[in-house]
Amino acid sequence: MKDSFVHYSWQVDESETGERLDKYVTNKCRDWSRMTVQSWIKDEYIQVDGHPVKGNRRLKAGELVEVFVPPPETLTVEPEAISLDIAYEDSDVIVVNKPRGMVVHPAPGNPSGTLVNALLAHCDDLSGIGGVVRPGIVHRIDKDTSGLIMVAKNDVAHQSLADQLKQHEVERHYLTLVHGRISHLLGTIEAPIGRDPRNRKRMAVENRNGKHAVTHFQVVEHFKSATFVRCQLETGRTHQIRVHMKYIGHPVIGDPLYSSQYKKYPIQGQALHAQTLGFEHPRTGEKIHLEAPLPKDMENLLNQFHLSE
Repeated sequence: MKDSFVHYSWQVDESETGERLDKYVTNKCRDWSRMTVQSWIKDEYIQVDGHPVKGNRRLKAGELVEVFVPPPETLTVEPEAISLDIAYEDSDVIVVNKPRGMVVHPAPGNPSGTLVNALLAHCDDLSGIGGVVRPGIVHRIDKDTSGLIMVAKNDVAHQSLADQLKQHEVERHYLTLVHGRISHLLGTIEAPIGRDPRNRKRMAVENRNGKHAVTHFQVVEHFKSATFVRCQLETGRTHQIRVHMKYIGHPVIGDPLYSSQYKKYPIQGQALHAQTLGFEHPRTGEKIHLEAPLPKDMENLLNQFHLSE
């Protein structure tokens, strides 16, 4: 294997006899998804006793399992002339109303067409704290979540906005449509969130290894089989609202990861919108408060519920 590969090795214990190779390796390092491990096995980056094998190979006690992790792909981020819905902009900060379906920053699976690609074409003065791939990005929202996201144009602004997020001083309200009728008009969900050990693509409420997470919610409107909800984030964990709403038995409509009924309604991706963003301007100290209207697909879904009442 090449020198640039990172090498891991383990000897199979008696108690691990009969375990599938792909599951064995995934359990050894929980940062690796089963899909990633299976691709490494296919590319012969994972071997048993010095030989490439199949992912469903059952291991025997005493065998040596070796993993040669390839170096990360180098991404070249190019400016792309993609239209942006700009809610606010000055020499320090730009706030964009991101459409559903747009990824925030490039990654091996999404090298182009991202918010960062569009920002680089729009302005050349983004903060360098996020590196080449994430210039100016202070926080993220999921690909299929629409709404407001703030971006820093210089390092001073980036640090100020990041500190405000860390101190829970940024106002963030989301609107969402969830399955079922929530019985309480107001509520707070306080449940730790961590990687789901059964599915590495998902997050879950994990009492042992999860990070502190708090979501406040208020019912805006009840329907026969759904509830329109406003959520306020106190913390900002990955998929927080989606995980917390599933946890209380009301998954977000259209959510392919956390709802088994995600195809029930005509919307592509979760019905979740970052409506409100409030922060202190990093240079002037002025309180900035912004709101983004509901995207058309969520508006249409709301109208559909109104007509069915």
